Amino acid sequence: MAPRGKNGDIIMPVVEFSLKDMQRMLKKKITAKELEEVILFAKGEVESVEGDTIKVDIKDTNRPDLWSLEGITRELRAHLGKGGLANYKINKSNFRMVVDKKVEKVRAKTVGAVVKNLRFDDYFIKQIIQLQEKIHQTYGGNRKFAAIGVYDFDRIKFPIKYTTVKPDGIKFVPLEFNEELTPKEILAKHPCGRDYGHLVNQYPEYPLMIDSKGNVLSIPPIINSSYTGKITEKTKNVFIEITGNELRRISIALNVLVTALAERGGQIYSVEIKYPDEKIIRPDLKPQSFALDADYTRRLLGLNLSDKEIIKLLEKSGCDAKPGKKIIVDYPAYRDDIMHMRDIVEDIAISYGYDKINPDFPKLSTIGSSDKTEEFCDVVRELMIGLGLQEIMTFSLTSKENLFEKMNIAEENICEISNPVSSNWSVLRSWLLPSLLEFLTNNMHIDYPQKIFEVGDCVLLDSSKETKTRNAKKLSAVITNSEVSYEEIASVLDAFLSNLGIKYELRAAVHNSFIEGRSAAVFANNKEIGIIGEIHPLVLNNWKLEKPVIAFELDLEELMH
Repeated sequence: MAPRGKNGDIIMPVVEFSLKDMQRMLKKKITAKELEEVILFAKGEVESVEGDTIKVDIKDTNRPDLWSLEGITRELRAHLGKGGLANYKINKSNFRMVVDKKVEKVRAKTVGAVVKNLRFDDYFIKQIIQLQEKIHQTYGGNRKFAAIGVYDFDRIKFPIKYTTVKPDGIKFVPLEFNEELTPKEILAKHPCGRDYGHLVNQYPEYPLMIDSKGNVLSIPPIINSSYTGKITEKTKNVFIEITGNELRRISIALNVLVTALAERGGQIYSVEIKYPDEKIIRPDLKPQSFALDADYTRRLLGLNLSDKEIIKLLEKSGCDAKPGKKIIVDYPAYRDDIMHMRDIVEDIAISYGYDKINPDFPKLSTIGSSDKTEEFCDVVRELMIGLGLQEIMTFSLTSKENLFEKMNIAEENICEISNPVSSNWSVLRSWLLPSLLEFLTNNMHIDYPQKIFEVGDCVLLDSSKETKTRNAKKLSAVITNSEVSYEEIASVLDAFLSNLGIKYELRAAVHNSFIEGRSAAVFANNKEIGIIGEIHPLVLNNWKLEKPVIAFELDLEELMH
């Protein structure tokens, strides 16, 4: 999930590096002016040039492999040279991590790797920290989905145990500090503890990485220990661990880091991670495969490319490809952006050059106009902002657990993804309120009161439609504070509908997501258009929300008619 600025714009990763270092890694003389052209192949744009220092704005929040000089130069080498997959050797080892069952409900997954024979200097250390933080902020969702620890391997005694500890259960010196602190004290005193403590402070025990000698490595996802987690110019070998709740995501983040270090001459060693019910080996750099329809590619791009030309363009994207009835494309294990054939076609278009594609003018000219539904939604947004609420935008993809179990309602038939990447993104939402409650959960550390709303698409089953589904525009609003009441949200609803000139009535209704006797169905023109009330304590508990919440949700299309 990409971070957003105050105006809601997605913040793109900006990578800073030395031009001389790029030339050394590319083994090619390149000027800043030439870089402005070729950086487009790495989805980048030169933001500034100050002497030898270059800043590049990477225009893709799904390509963490491009958020470092190492990744950028690897991509450019493929475009400017022979191309094809970059190969990295993984050396087998007896290094092990043991995962305690206790972490399952706190921060369930971890992966690790060892990289040896590195030559660190101050610049190289800053480059690795830069990549680590870019992954934390964007791909890692501010450490929620992925948090990275990098350690001096030679100060660690394997096997490493990933477990939990009580808030006052251990003491160690955190990075950048000189005194021993308990995990609870770290959350209160350390800047990283204050910034990221909300990710663990709701649990009775916190995650802990500790080696077989009893040396603390870290409290993930907060801070490393000063003893094992400080990388200096004397460091030669590093151990990397990443924690999160989704194995695939943290495995890809690990692949990005170890291959970046390998680009600097490091030798990669595997680590066995022993879970209570399985054993896995990481990193796994085996290429992923995808079948590409060449005719589909030609039709989509409007280019008469031969299969051989398509294969050559794919090699310039850092992939391998084999001809056949369908072109089999092998792409690197550090890429997480290939979900559809169009993603591969995009690589082909970039390698070919967008500037070389001649536009075809439409044979039928039409006059465009704004959609009436969208015009109405814009009015709705203006009204809600005027009533003191802040607009948010959340994803249409979610999980059944969020839509039903956490909302204390029975499961219904909804639109599901046939081959989801993750169970967290396996269905299309049928209502907005769960998304807003998830937003509140992720922002419990922000000042109260919190007053938010969303105008968004929901997907409902409809057998009369060609796709058997239809999109429905809905509005949902929530307010949370130490003290809130039904009357407060009812006044917002009344002001909103009155400004639209809509007459309505509230009728007592039972909905398991709301407190009985403190909820009502909203009717207009004798048709039910929504629900309003105080969120049930069980639902608040399911979302780990500590303050009461009031909310309403309306079907905007019903309001328009």
